[in-house]
Amino acid sequence: MKTVTIHSEYIKLDQFLKLADCVPTGGMAKALLQDNMVKVNGEPEDRRGRKLYPGDTVEVEDAGLFQVAAK
Repeated sequence: MKTVTIHSEYIKLDQFLKLADCVPTGGMAKALLQDNMVKVNGEPEDRRGRKLYPGDTVEVEDAGLFQVAAK
């Protein structure tokens, strides 16, 4: 599991995917979510604006498992 540190209270899922280097652009994040390739805390997620907080986990198909951490 890789840890991704955020510097605010929360981060939106599409921004997190870019920060974690899963996708280079927001448009690609949208496509990834539409293809049901992302799970948040074990549940399938398709909302780009889903707020992630420290302690949440994000699983991205073909990219791995990530943990959201606070600075």
